[in-house]
Amino acid sequence: MDLEIQQRVKDMAEKYGPENVIVILGSSEAEAAGLAAETVSNGDPTYAGPLAGISLGLAVYHILEPEVKAEIDPTVYDNEVGMMEMVLDVEEISKEVSSIREQFSNI
Repeated sequence: MDLEIQQRVKDMAEKYGPENVIVILGSSEAEAAGLAAETVSNGDPTYAGPLAGISLGLAVYHILEPEVKAEIDPTVYDNEVGMMEMVLDVEEISKEVSSIREQFSNI
């Protein structure tokens, strides 16, 4: 997660309160999704960005997780995400993000 996005997430959490912010990721690899999930939940583990040492405790999901998919119109989901769902390892990505969410989310 680049530094600009970290700052935007931090600003939103401060403006609206962390209990009112949910982060939806779209990373194509489980490791990258896990790193981004940890960054918005527990702080930047690389200590390189605006979230270094800042635990926001945000709820974080990946667009491929069933909980997110269930909330989106099926036609829109298929048009926008369907191809990703066919070529990516949905189970591995979901497992990684849900693990981080369970460890660090305040929600």
